[in-house]
Amino acid sequence: MILEVADIRIQAGRQAEFDAAIQRGLSTVISRAKGFKGWKVNKGVESPERYLLMIFWETLEDHTVAFRESPQFAEWRAIVGPFFAAPPVVEHFTLLAKSE
Repeated sequence: MILEVADIRIQAGRQAEFDAAIQRGLSTVISRAKGFKGWKVNKGVESPERYLLMIFWETLEDHTVAFRESPQFAEWRAIVGPFFAAPPVVEHFTLLAKSE
């Protein structure tokens, strides 16, 4: 399993709008993607315009090829993209260890 972590910075003062938009995009678009396994979103406390989006994928290619090259990607970006202050920084991780 692959963890995608997107560090998202949005425009100041638009948190309430973005909160609704990202949840809508995740539940209506991302959740239908091939290889999708789950998601989590965290909001910044000290930096309220910063969000960490974590999406679990079956394989790296499910995100980088199947999703990114599909019409769903444009649909997703149409929902969340208007709020971005800068392009998100996205990286992928594999699990090393976790607590019980």
